[in-house]
Amino acid sequence: MSIQAVLLPLFVQVLLTLALLFWAGHLRVSAIRHGDVHPRDVALREPKWGRRETQVANAYHNQLELPILFYVLTILAWTTRRADLLFVVLAWAFVGLRLLHAYVHVTSNHLSRRFFAFAAGVIVLAIMWAIFAVRILVS
Repeated sequence: MSIQAVLLPLFVQVLLTLALLFWAGHLRVSAIRHGDVHPRDVALREPKWGRRETQVANAYHNQLELPILFYVLTILAWTTRRADLLFVVLAWAFVGLRLLHAYVHVTSNHLSRRFFAFAAGVIVLAIMWAIFAVRILVS
């Protein structure tokens, strides 16, 4: 597989993470400017942000947890030359599920839908890691 094909899902995941970061930052700065939140009330990560600011910030934080295993796997798969078509398809499935998870998180925040997207992403990522591990250990 080409480096572009392997890294494109990773780039989309990074873009999602950065978009949520900037959105959360914008909401927080706006809340402070409008006087909805005083800086001293949140300076030490106290949970005094409004609902919307918290919702988007939590969606951002979720993109820093599970995806780290995706980033590491993508780099390992590329450097060990184990990134093939199956890897790229599964990578897109994972990123698609992360996009769905973030969408649900910042819209309805329906817990069972959000959990489905999260759990499905975990399963896809676990399959990706299992395939990679087997290929490395068997070769």
